[in-house]
Amino acid sequence: MPLDPEIVLGLAFCGLVVSLALGTLYWRQTRHSAGLQRSLRDASSRADDAELRDAVTGALSRRGLDDALATLAGREGTGPLAVLCIGLDAFRLLQDTHGLAGVDPLLAAVAKRLRAVGASKRAIARVGSDEFALISRGSEEAGLELAEQVRTGLAEVFVIDGHELRLTVSVGVANGVAAEAPQLLSRAAAAMRTVMHAGGDDWAEFDPRMAADQRDQAELVRDLRQAIERKEFELFYQPKIDSSSLQVTAAEALLRWRHPRRGMVSPVVFIPLAERHGLIGEIGNWVLDEALRQAAVWRKGGLRMRVAINVSGYQMRQDDFAARLERGLRSHGLQAERFTCEITESVAMEDTVVAHRAFARLGRLGVHVSIDDFGTGHSSLASLRRLPASELKIDRAFVADLAESAEARSIVQAIVQMAHSLRLRVVAEGVETEAQRDFLMAQGCEEMQGYLFAKPMSGRALGLWAMDGPAALGQTFSSSLFKDTLPLVNVQAPTQLMTRA
Repeated sequence: MPLDPEIVLGLAFCGLVVSLALGTLYWRQTRHSAGLQRSLRDASSRADDAELRDAVTGALSRRGLDDALATLAGREGTGPLAVLCIGLDAFRLLQDTHGLAGVDPLLAAVAKRLRAVGASKRAIARVGSDEFALISRGSEEAGLELAEQVRTGLAEVFVIDGHELRLTVSVGVANGVAAEAPQLLSRAAAAMRTVMHAGGDDWAEFDPRMAADQRDQAELVRDLRQAIERKEFELFYQPKIDSSSLQVTAAEALLRWRHPRRGMVSPVVFIPLAERHGLIGEIGNWVLDEALRQAAVWRKGGLRMRVAINVSGYQMRQDDFAARLERGLRSHGLQAERFTCEITESVAMEDTVVAHRAFARLGRLGVHVSIDDFGTGHSSLASLRRLPASELKIDRAFVADLAESAEARSIVQAIVQMAHSLRLRVVAEGVETEAQRDFLMAQGCEEMQGYLFAKPMSGRALGLWAMDGPAALGQTFSSSLFKDTLPLVNVQAPTQLMTRA
């Protein structure tokens, strides 16, 4: 039966409406999809831009630098190129003091200063938390000259949020052609680390031997991480001599590492490694615990000698360091006043607010505080007055030059006079000749230590020396060190830990 024409017309109309609706929906979906694709492309582009630039400094990121080096290598293959890698010395200490956010303005200022040193044909990148790279077209001589410009330019004082901050940098330089650009970056980094391991504040051009040195350093750091667990560390003790009586009154604990293959590794080698790789805290805690244990052994045997340890900048900034020391003194039954913490002048002067707070904690505990290596830093009389220290240690470099250098003699005289004006005791280290001893005694230096009197020795050897025959060895111990050991009595006052024994 044929359909009614009106029904056919209605069905046709409905089909048209559906088709129009479907077409509109398709058009809208297509437009939405295109918009979504554009948004994704824009977002991807923005993400790419962000990955190519460091957000803190505005310099190229590591990925941005890699892209730039690849482009440069393909475009100017035979053109001369110098790559500089710049590491900020002691950056970890600044980071511990000011926090991650606190050092961001400093990093931005460093990048700005590098741009001022650089020229339009140079690229600047941040390639690590505390490392930058500078790429410059030009001769080898120009690259070396640029390295010195970078070192001196970054040595000028930075003013961040009203505070003056000083930086030193280690700069590595690698020269070659543009086609070698990616390899030049790794070579410059090896040269930079060589400078840093040598003490920093300098620059060096890459030498192939440096790559082997870097592998050796990596192995040493690996072994250093396991040294405590393997019981490879030990403390030696060097006696301190009272200048008025030439008797032993104290001893400084000195860290030694007996490596199973390398033998004795100098602390000059492994301490900077420990600081750069975040190991100094654990090692410092071991030194503290071991020195307290040895002092307790001596005390049990009737020898009540003052013991000094070297405290790192990392430990000084730890809120629990003084509490850890207090617990150790209590558990071993030791007097706080017979314990000395030696802090280098450079650490003490890095941030006087932080240093003052740490010094004050130790002062309330009753521990003596000594400023070590004095004369090598930038301390002022005003800074010293704010630090509750009880003694200064003259750096051994001045003591070594006393016989030959009038300038060294004048510096030592000035240090002793300044210290006494602040009511601080003076200790001289590195005394090796009778002439040095006599000069220091004449200046009023209270204590001395050095090979003239005794070399560092094990705790057991020092105990035997004190008990069995010091006179035979030409050196006596103060008789007050051998008084009968009295029981300790805890006191109520929070500013004192123990009474005198």
